[in-house]
Amino acid sequence: MKESLMAALLALALLFGIPWMTAKEVSAEDSTTPAPAEQPDSTGTDTIQGEKDSAIRLKVWNGTEVQEMTMADYLPGVVRGEMPASFEEEALKAQAVAERSYILYQVAHGPKENHPTADVCMDPKCCNAYVSAEKAAQNWGDAAADNEAKIQKAVRDTDGYVALYDNQPILAVFHSSSAGKTESSGDVWSSNLPYLVGVSSPENADTVPNYYSTATFAADDFKAAFLAAYPAADLSGAPDTWCKDLIKNGSDRVEKITVGGVTVTGVELRTVLKLRSASFTVETAGDTLTFHVTGYGHGVGMSQYGANELAREGKTWQEILAWYYAGVTFAPYQPRA
Repeated sequence: MKESLMAALLALALLFGIPWMTAKEVSAEDSTTPAPAEQPDSTGTDTIQGEKDSAIRLKVWNGTEVQEMTMADYLPGVVRGEMPASFEEEALKAQAVAERSYILYQVAHGPKENHPTADVCMDPKCCNAYVSAEKAAQNWGDAAADNEAKIQKAVRDTDGYVALYDNQPILAVFHSSSAGKTESSGDVWSSNLPYLVGVSSPENADTVPNYYSTATFAADDFKAAFLAAYPAADLSGAPDTWCKDLIKNGSDRVEKITVGGVTVTGVELRTVLKLRSASFTVETAGDTLTFHVTGYGHGVGMSQYGANELAREGKTWQEILAWYYAGVTFAPYQPRA
C-alpha cells in the first residue's frame, strides 16, 4: 500500500514525498514491454552478500521525536499503511521491495526539511504512511491475525532485497490505479528517470473500487479555486466557455488544458481541484462543472491495483516490479563504501 515541489503540487507528495522533483511538462518515450529482471538466487538470500532488514538501521521521525528503528521494525508498518492486506501475496511482496527501495533511496539522498535529523518519517504527506500492528488489528477486526501474517511474510520473504538501477536503490514511487497506462516521471515532475517510463497496466473498473469518479463544482466555487492559483485567468464569461482545448497524452491523462485563457497542465489543474488523478474530462451544465476522473494518484511507477492483477495472473514480485520499473535488477541491499 512510497525533488523540491512547487507549492501548487504539494498534494502529489501524499503517497511518496518527493520534495526535490518539480512539476513540469516533458515528453518521454514510453515502454510498454518491460524487460525481465534478474531473479534472486534460488537457494535464498543467505547465499548473497548484503544486508538483512534487521541490520539496516533507520532514524524515524514519528511526529514528536526521532526513533531508532531497524528496517525490520519500520517496513511492516509501512506496508500495512500503503497496501490493502487483502491483496495477493506477490503484490504485497512487490510493495515491500518497492518501499524498501524507496526508503533507502531517501536515506542516500539525505534528510528532508520536514525532518532534518531523521532519515524518514511516518507522515504520508512527506515519506510513507505508517500503521502500527495494534492500530491495524483494530481496523482489521476478525481478519487481523491472517492479515498481519501476510504482511510479515511479504517482508520476510523479501528480506533485504531492493530494486536497483545502476546498482543503486531506485526512487520506487507508486500510486493506487492508472487509466490503462502509467505515466513517465518527466510528464509529472521535472526529472526523466530511465526506469520511470509509461507502461500498460491491467486494472479496470471491474477490479478497482471507485475507478471512475466525478467531482462537481458550482461555477463560483470553481472560479474562486482557480483564480486563487491563477489570478490572471479571465473567468468573466459563461462557465461553458471557461475550459477549452483539453489535450490528452498517450496515458489518457490531460497534457494541457486552457482555463480562462491560461494554459495549465492536467497535473496542475488536478492539484487545484483536488481531483483523484489527471486523467479527466470536463462537462459543463448551467452553473456547474463536472470532472469525470479515471484512476487515482499521480500515475508514476507501480500501480498497486495493477500489481494485484499481475499477481492474480501468476506473476512473481520480481516480474511485477520489472513490469513497472524499466531495467531494474534485484539484490540484497549493500551500503555504499
